[in-house]
Amino acid sequence: MIIEEVNYLSHPDQVKLIPGSAKAIQTLNTLGIPVIIVSNQAGVAKGYFPITQIPLVHAKLSQLLAQENAHADAIYYCPHHSEGTIPEYSFKCQCRKPEPGMLLEAKEKLNLNLTQSWLIGDNITDMEAAAKVGCKSILVQTGHGKQFSACTLPIGTVRKADLLEAVNFILLSPSSLGCCA
Repeated sequence: MIIEEVNYLSHPDQVKLIPGSAKAIQTLNTLGIPVIIVSNQAGVAKGYFPITQIPLVHAKLSQLLAQENAHADAIYYCPHHSEGTIPEYSFKCQCRKPEPGMLLEAKEKLNLNLTQSWLIGDNITDMEAAAKVGCKSILVQTGHGKQFSACTLPIGTVRKADLLEAVNFILLSPSSLGCCA
């Protein structure tokens, strides 16, 4: 959705921006619209990589965005998974999407009005998390988004090709706050 899909992204060298995603974020930045990234990172719980890799990946993403005059206002991640093998991360939590924990944390810390916000994501779990907090939602066709048919999406979910098309759609909509997944 922002970066090219890599199963269990675990190393900064794997971070590659999807064309147009930095421009989309930079447009929101210019308009003063908060950009929040919320990401499930089950690879930690499953033992595929240590949690210490996540800040390195986020730093690389931030660096690539900065090169395009763009930035995320906050990045939240969930390292938990109920079927994990690392005990301290292997449980059902309230932050792993489709649960709304990361969105609720962003709401509190950044004083967001989630009912006036958009969540843009590439997975049905993103759309379900948005529905739980009253966010409007857009499923993009990058990453995992291609595999979901319209009939599997929560009512009201919009479909767009990519992040840039989604942001352009939002800017033509009455709401002016955004969340990215």
